Amino acid sequence: VQLQAFGGGLVQAGGSLRLSCAASGRTFSSYTMGWFRQAPGKEREFVAAMNWSGSKTYYADSVKGRFTISRDNAKTTVYLQMNSLEPEDTAVYYCAGRRSIYIGTTVDLYDSWGQGTLVTVSS
Repeated sequence: VQLQAFGGGLVQAGGSLRLSCAASGRTFSSYTMGWFRQAPGKEREFVAAMNWSGSKTYYADSVKGRFTISRDNAKTTVYLQMNSLEPEDTAVYYCAGRRSIYIGTTVDLYDSWGQGTLVTVSS
């Protein structure tokens, strides 16, 4: 599956953004989808993931209660709603796909990646 993420931008602390990731390919509905982020000088880290049916989600502790992942299999799109943004959330955000029924939280478990979209949160 090919992925394209968009929706990033500049937002003030406390604000909200919604990222989208459009997928091409007929197998999207069988993929676990995840969001990762990479801040300057840091490793890419897990943010959130959702299984193929949308029945299970998992979040990093740092975003739990503020971010929500969702998907629309009919539109082959996964979303990341980000609320109460903090300057520490500034990063390039990547969507990723994993052809498995199991949610993964590490980079090496995902085999399809989007190009990334930059989110900048100003204080």
